Amino acid sequence: MPTTASSPTASGAGGAPTSAFADVTASDSALRRFLHGLPGVDAVGLEARAASLGTRSIKTTSKAYAIDLAISMIDLTTLEGADTPGKVRALAAKAVRPDPTDRTTPTTAAVCVYPDMVATAKAAVAGSGVKVASVATAFPAGRAALPVKLADTADAIAAGADEIDMVIDRGAFLAGHYLQVFEQIAAIKAECGDRARLKVIFETGELSTYDNIRRASWLGMMAGADFIKTSTGKVAVNATPANTLLMLEAVRDFRAQTGVQIGVKPAGGIRNTKEAIKFLVLVNETVGEDWLDNHWFRFGASSLLNDLLMQRQKLATGRYSGPDYVTVD
Repeated sequence: MPTTASSPTASGAGGAPTSAFADVTASDSALRRFLHGLPGVDAVGLEARAASLGTRSIKTTSKAYAIDLAISMIDLTTLEGADTPGKVRALAAKAVRPDPTDRTTPTTAAVCVYPDMVATAKAAVAGSGVKVASVATAFPAGRAALPVKLADTADAIAAGADEIDMVIDRGAFLAGHYLQVFEQIAAIKAECGDRARLKVIFETGELSTYDNIRRASWLGMMAGADFIKTSTGKVAVNATPANTLLMLEAVRDFRAQTGVQIGVKPAGGIRNTKEAIKFLVLVNETVGEDWLDNHWFRFGASSLLNDLLMQRQKLATGRYSGPDYVTVD
């Protein structure tokens, strides 16, 4: 992997210090040279590998493990203008106890809400270990001045957010203003400090090319992201096996170079157990067991949990549950 950056101290904890890449990020031109110097993506090869991994089958015992693992990796999400405190409390209750009839069902990783619903979600999950994630920085477009984005982030953290899901300004990125995007991510990371982990959303469906997704991945990681995330779930193309595979390759290469491990979160469009297991196979085959944990891999989803619960009951009882078995999100 070409770079002119000095080697940072290996921490393995996510959020590489931006000083480790000070020479690369000293100017727009230097950052552009670095990002455009990354190896080009073989689109045909990438998509073929993602499709090939998606055809692998797993044994029944492994499927039971995979279902529970996928449940534990979900950021159960509601991001609608019609969200109410009651809806958020109901979603949080589902995150804490996904299947009220079976206490062996794992909790989800987090509940993801708008900043004004963070306090409600935080109170609802208290004592459960479920995190509260909040979208911020003028979600979903990311088109706001930096002081507004910082205030949005600060408000969410003050209300109790454990994690911040920020969106990059895709317009700035596509216009080649890489340093502007880098500095905004770094500023939000500084605002988070050690109070909240930072997930950086690229909106891969708007980045047009795989090369841009690779560049955005490295830009986010160099700026201090704890996670890189595909999508907002608000556009036509969200998480796909190919774009997630590309981001997994990026975090693998970043750790090999820096010693710093970064998480990955595909979001939007992953609706059933079969699809979720395909993504877990991608993780296992690309970055290995170190990422098969909800500290390092998440699913951004709202409807996925229902299918996982129904498949889990099918494995336990030999039959599918009735339509009233799971709640309607």
